[in-house]
Amino acid sequence: MLKVLIASSKGGCGKTTLATHLAAYYAVSGKNTVLVDCDRLGSSRRWCELRAGSEHAVLPLDGTRRGWRDRVPGDAQRLIVDTAAGARPEDIDELLDYVDAVLVPVLPSPFDLDASAPFLAELADLSRIKRGKVPVGVVANRLRPWTHASQQALAAMSEFAFPVVAQIRDTQGYVLATGIGKSLFDYHSEPVRLHQEDWKPLFKWLKKQE
Repeated sequence: MLKVLIASSKGGCGKTTLATHLAAYYAVSGKNTVLVDCDRLGSSRRWCELRAGSEHAVLPLDGTRRGWRDRVPGDAQRLIVDTAAGARPEDIDELLDYVDAVLVPVLPSPFDLDASAPFLAELADLSRIKRGKVPVGVVANRLRPWTHASQQALAAMSEFAFPVVAQIRDTQGYVLATGIGKSLFDYHSEPVRLHQEDWKPLFKWLKKQE
């Protein structure tokens, strides 16, 4: 079972959108998928509930309750952990002996880059990550590649301690889809397929962590 943890110290960076879209991709691909929501707001759990009756449902687990690991079904093939907003590295340290990879979404603004840099530096100092036991990937999120600001942000992200494993372009489609318990991977129109292409490097990177 591939287990992926998504974390950031910065709110509003698209962490839950990343978590739900990863879960949807695996579910649509035929994998038994579990989404653990560690945020008291419960956004990921509500998304799971909205798609509960669909062919590609995702099982939600309340990660704010103790012992949630014991409730993961034995036949689960993919597990995504959506950590609480504003989580610090020490908050997720205990999960690093359980997950296979960590993803950190970062927005292309000076404020987000400044807020993310210390978090990533502290993450790099955690024992299991420092020893190379758990790989970490940065996801450049809500990019507008045609703008100078996004290009500068990508250059700044290349200086982080961890690689940029995906560049996700901005579109309202993410907001509209997640609001009804869907994802871009539930649709097949040409514009949607173009945005799905952004995710291929991320899936390739995650495949190496299985």
